[in-house]
Amino acid sequence: MFRRRFRMNKPLFLCIVTAIENGVPYFRQRRDATGRLGLSALQKCTSAIRLMAYGYSVDVVDEYLRLAETTAHKCLLHFVEGVINLFGDEYLRRPTAEDLQRLLNIGEYRGFPGMIRNIDCMHWMWKNCPTAWKGQYTRGSGKPSIVLEVVASQDLWIWHTFFGPPGSLNDINVLDRSPVFDDILEGRAPRVRYFVNGRQYKMAYYLTDGIYPKWATFIQSITLPRGRKAKLFAQWQEGCLEDERHDYNFYDPMEFHHGEGSGSSHVDLSYSTDTPTNLHNMMGIQNDVHDTEMHDLLQKDLIEPLQESRRLATTLLVGL
Repeated sequence: MFRRRFRMNKPLFLCIVTAIENGVPYFRQRRDATGRLGLSALQKCTSAIRLMAYGYSVDVVDEYLRLAETTAHKCLLHFVEGVINLFGDEYLRRPTAEDLQRLLNIGEYRGFPGMIRNIDCMHWMWKNCPTAWKGQYTRGSGKPSIVLEVVASQDLWIWHTFFGPPGSLNDINVLDRSPVFDDILEGRAPRVRYFVNGRQYKMAYYLTDGIYPKWATFIQSITLPRGRKAKLFAQWQEGCLEDERHDYNFYDPMEFHHGEGSGSSHVDLSYSTDTPTNLHNMMGIQNDVHDTEMHDLLQKDLIEPLQESRRLATTLLVGL
């Protein structure tokens, strides 16, 4: 269990501050009755972001940013409302079929046809966990924590979050409670078709670590790879999981925003997700998701053509 240090680059921070200052009147700097300038948007936004990122109490930023406790609390409330109102339509929405096609194009370019995103869990320390709850939020002799399940693409765009399960759970227990596959089971997910090693598949997958089960929707690395192809596959898979926004500058993701691309991965953009489903269909789809034989076949097909993809391997290794 760990607590990850929060980092935000300066251009992104200033972009958020400018948008909040222009869009939310509370953050605009004003003069008081004596003509003195009040708190700036930088002070207010910094206070709100620090409170959210580190879970501080509102009086922590008093000396650092010169904000009273009540003012810091108001900054946090107005900041959250402002982010939702200003950025919600673009960044706080469900992925569309066009988004899915773009992710498939990028995944195929990176050597993983049918791959859409990465999924993983992390534990966030809960410093102020109530004493009565500590038992169910503690693993072993560690401190209380809560679990965050995240699905994110290589550009750190978060497409799914499931936050708050007890810290005593592991990734598998969290997955059992998570709604990550609800759209697929209920027939709301667009249909996908892609080819790997000459074989057609119809269910996209996530890249994961070794704790996740061998389902058709998960592709893990190889713990002890044997042979050149297996070692190269493990290197690619682990490299994709470790990528961050500032590290993947060997191609421009904007190239994949329009059109279906020239690859073999395609989303049926005309598919209607309004078709009613039933229990029988849901059970059949669930069996497809949990299909271990399909997982093994897909992983084998992903490994097989790697030796011939020397140009792509060189590109990826340079980018990593």
